[in-house]
Amino acid sequence: MKYEYNDAKLGAIIGFTDDVKNNLNRFSDTSKTIKFLWNRNQEPVNLLIDDMPIQLAPGQLMTVTYLHHVSFDMLKQPLTSILFNREFYCISDHDSEVSCNGILFFGTQEIPIVTIPEEQRRKFDLWFDVFQEEFSTPDNIQGDMLQMLLKRLIIMCTRLAKEQHIVKSLNNEQIDIIRKFSFLVDLNYKTKRKVSDYADMLFKSPKTLSNLFSIYNQKPPQQIILERITLEAKRLMLFTDKQNQEIAYDLGFNDPAHFSRFFKKMTQMTPSEYRENKTNAA
Repeated sequence: MKYEYNDAKLGAIIGFTDDVKNNLNRFSDTSKTIKFLWNRNQEPVNLLIDDMPIQLAPGQLMTVTYLHHVSFDMLKQPLTSILFNREFYCISDHDSEVSCNGILFFGTQEIPIVTIPEEQRRKFDLWFDVFQEEFSTPDNIQGDMLQMLLKRLIIMCTRLAKEQHIVKSLNNEQIDIIRKFSFLVDLNYKTKRKVSDYADMLFKSPKTLSNLFSIYNQKPPQQIILERITLEAKRLMLFTDKQNQEIAYDLGFNDPAHFSRFFKKMTQMTPSEYRENKTNAA
């Protein structure tokens, strides 16, 4: 099963499939799409995200963006996916409506996996049925209806993510600071590497950020920034043909030797050793 709504004038796309492994290439364009991946099976499913194995339990959803490299080769069961691009619904422009940046999308933390509680299964199943039915109603408000349903899914998942991944003692303002920091790091890590850079953008002191993250996460803000740079370096090594020198310059390092020392400090391997290790593993 595969559905797609496409507004050619805007370049807007939203798609839906109950078997993403077999249907992903049948969509008109998936290059810049954000995806929900939803395990509606009765057993876990396995896939690779940025070459890291991820297991999704029954009743769990996860989100990936076009920055992630997703492999479905390990999938043995069908996996439901909802995908859309910026032209259909820009989560940055509508962040005030859904408050999902830095929590569901474009965050610097681990990939967000949301577990649907048993008492909310019916609500998500109802959403699923209505969403699927809407694709069969092609009229002049179909796009608006699909956007409304997508926004509802984002809000439902964001609420669960906040409950399941964020410390209960934090208030809404503190949560907003954390998620905005995560989003800003994802946008600016190549040029801004100091906690003070992000503190200035958030109109907070570096100490405030550090204290907040000590409550929320064991990793301090500076470590999060450095790990984001390392993640992108790994992606470029694994999924592009760029040489180490090119990667160093892409990531804002003026000296490839400085990049090599940075990478070894973060991973205990030089870039060349990391490539060799991954090649041998493959």
